[in-house]
Amino acid sequence: MPETHDAVEVIVTKRNKAALSDEQIDWVVDAYTRGVVADEQMSALAMAILLNGMDRREISRWTTAMIASGERMDFTRLSRPTVDKHSTGGVGDKITLPLAPLVAACGVAVPQLSGRGLGHTGGTLDKLESIPGWRADLSYDEMMAQLESVGAVVCAAGSTLAPADKKLYALRDVTGTVEAIALIASSIMSKKIAEGTAALVLDVKVGSGAFMKNLDDARELAQTMVDLGRDAGVTTVALLTDMATPLGGTAGNALEVQESLDVLAGGGPDDVVELTLALAREMLLAAGREEVDPADKLADGSAMDVWRAMITAQGGDVDADLPTARERHQVLAPSSGVLTRLDALAVGMAAWRLGAGRARKEDPVQAGAGVVLHAKPGNTVKEGRPLVTLHSDDERRFARAEQSLEGAFDIEAPAGPGATGAPAPRDVILGRLT
Repeated sequence: MPETHDAVEVIVTKRNKAALSDEQIDWVVDAYTRGVVADEQMSALAMAILLNGMDRREISRWTTAMIASGERMDFTRLSRPTVDKHSTGGVGDKITLPLAPLVAACGVAVPQLSGRGLGHTGGTLDKLESIPGWRADLSYDEMMAQLESVGAVVCAAGSTLAPADKKLYALRDVTGTVEAIALIASSIMSKKIAEGTAALVLDVKVGSGAFMKNLDDARELAQTMVDLGRDAGVTTVALLTDMATPLGGTAGNALEVQESLDVLAGGGPDDVVELTLALAREMLLAAGREEVDPADKLADGSAMDVWRAMITAQGGDVDADLPTARERHQVLAPSSGVLTRLDALAVGMAAWRLGAGRARKEDPVQAGAGVVLHAKPGNTVKEGRPLVTLHSDDERRFARAEQSLEGAFDIEAPAGPGATGAPAPRDVILGRLT
């Protein structure tokens, strides 16, 4: 069958700052997935989109075309409503781990298709794979059965969901076009809409440890994704959340699992608990179950019960000890005073260099590697006392991890000329978009 368009025509249209037609978008996404459009041609188009943008109609159609490249899941036969959460990624962002069982304990099914980490941002599947026996790959039937019986599943997305996105994502990564908001939004939302959930809550991170470094860009991305969800008939809301400082007190894999267990047990760091409950309330509101208070489910142990059932259903040993790194190294505070800044990106890079993350998708990760924070902004620190502890199986990694932390924190004297004192209390949630 002859092709209805050609790649050069589509590239030139966008190069000349014109809007792509629905037919051009449908054709180029499909043709690229089939191999008719070459990588270098799609690279040129992606760069034209980065430079010249897309309007709402174009982004919506591009997302629809990527969904159409694969299969769509259907959760309508479940006995309870479904809602999912997506985070744009950060440092210490273990929120999915306590959140999925917590929302399930409130009577809503949570189909959480997650990914592995790349670079300084951690991956949910890497964290859960530190639990002995736990497996990420489930069949559709296994996923449906677990959602019905347990109410929550965290697993890898299958290759049949938006395959066009998988191909384009890899290309964007090596052609300097990752930052195109239109392509970021359509990438995220094509997978989430194809997943078939009835409602979606987006956690769009802002700050040094996030993909979006400033509030205006984060707000544009969030609104674009909310609009895409609405256009597709998915109830969608977005929270803008702070990622200038790492979430919680750990960045790593098993380290973050342990911190998540602390939250499920009714403790844990205040910022992790705050964000977990805020997202849970948004998810319950979107699913029509806002009368349930998720804080009660943390307090009475219901969320922990669902966690244990969820991990067990995927082969994990909930009673096994979590892996620990063979070596530890303390980074000491150079002076006494109030910690006023702790850079999330630097901590994420340190965790990556310790072995908690990967540079390429095929690289292995260390389950026990990572960073433990002994202070957060606003806390008082003492000279010579531990500021962070580095964990790795390979002590040779400590020097480069320490390099990542150079200039990553500010300590101000508690009194005296020029001192400003402790920083204002940090707002974890910076905004909400519907």
